[in-house]
Formats: sequence, structure tokens, C-alpha cells
Amino acid sequence: MPDDKDTKAKAVKFPFYTKLSAEEKTILETHLQEHTFLRGQEVVRGECTGLIYVDRGRLRAYSLSEEGREVTLYRLEGGEVCLFSASCMLSGFDYPVFVRAETDTRVVLIPAETYKRLSEHSLAVSAFTNELMGKRFSQVLWCMDTILNKKFDARLAQLLLQESEYARSSVLQLTHEQLAAHLGTVREGVSRMLKYFEKEGFVRLSRGGIELIDKEALQEIADSGKKE
Repeated sequence: MPDDKDTKAKAVKFPFYTKLSAEEKTILETHLQEHTFLRGQEVVRGECTGLIYVDRGRLRAYSLSEEGREVTLYRLEGGEVCLFSASCMLSGFDYPVFVRAETDTRVVLIPAETYKRLSEHSLAVSAFTNELMGKRFSQVLWCMDTILNKKFDARLAQLLLQESEYARSSVLQLTHEQLAAHLGTVREGVSRMLKYFEKEGFVRLSRGGIELIDKEALQEIADSGKKE
């Protein structure tokens, strides 16, 4: 039988917990689940799983084109919540989102049916859903705007700098194929642009790795990449 203190410790991670009634808190605590995913493991494959809280690690939410090409929508780190994994809760939302663990990750999950029940009876949960939905849609729209309106070299430079922040290092253990998946493009295009960056002295390429040599130059490219 799960420890009551441990269950409550998991439940309080959700911002709306303190605003729930005693009955609603019991419902939440009774149905909470905890899962651990290894790096690279799929967390959500387009289905309506429920509300996911990232307790530790990092998740990547992405979409798939009809050709099976991936494009990163946003990342989620410790303390953040994935709403699109509870897509059946969102009125008029019928767009499959996939989620993968980018590092070994532990999550706390409110199953979809439980979250739906709470949302229907609690103004706090409903307000939280609306606020988070606005935030996530804003991130997705920013992603789409970048794809449509930013040059490829700028998008790649921006991604390299972002990955450097995540890794807290100038040396990235990433393949060209992984970068292509983030950008929703083909590996060959990434390879050509990286070779250009290397020729210009911005990066140094090695097997399975990329070292950022001139971050200032990459930042300039990222900042001035609007399509003409």
C-alpha cells in the first residue's frame, strides 16, 4: 500500500493541489502514478495519456509529418507540466503530440480520466488547464513561425546554442540526424550547413560530436535569420 506522505508529496507538485477540496485531493492522491523513462524512450505516442509532471530529467514534445519527419515543438524540464499528453481534455484539439525522454526522466502522471473528472468539478484545475494551454500553444506557434519565417542557417545556429545551454558545455554529443529531427528537416541539409559552419570557424566537427568554437558568431546568425 502506498505511503500517504509519499503520495501527498507527489500530489503537491501540481500547482492547483492546495485549491482542491478534501474529496478532490483524495481522488488525485488515489490515482497518481509515477513512471521512470530511460533516455530515448517514448513517453507518449500520440495517445491521450494524462497530465504529466516532470519530476526529474527532460522531455521533448514533437510532431510527425505525413512522411514521418519529426519537428521539436518544445522541451520540458524538471518542475514543468505537459498538457498536450492529456489532449482528450482539450476541446477541439485533435493534433497528436509525441513525447520522448531526452535524459533519464521521472514523471508523475494524473491519468486522463482522473484529470478530466477534476477539471469538470474544480475551477482551480480548469483555470490551470486554460493558462497552461495558452502557454503551450504560444510555444507551438513560435516554433511554426520560426520554421516558416527563419532561414535554415539561423534555425540551426539557434538550436546549437540551445543545446549548449542544456548540456552546459560547448561540446555537444549529438548526431546530424538528431539535429535534423529537432528541425523537421533531412540529415543531408544539416550536414551541409554544419560543414559550412566549420569552414567559417564557428564549430568543430567530430564523429558523433560538435564543438561550438564561436558562440558570438552563431548568435549573430541566429538573431539575423528572417527570410527575405
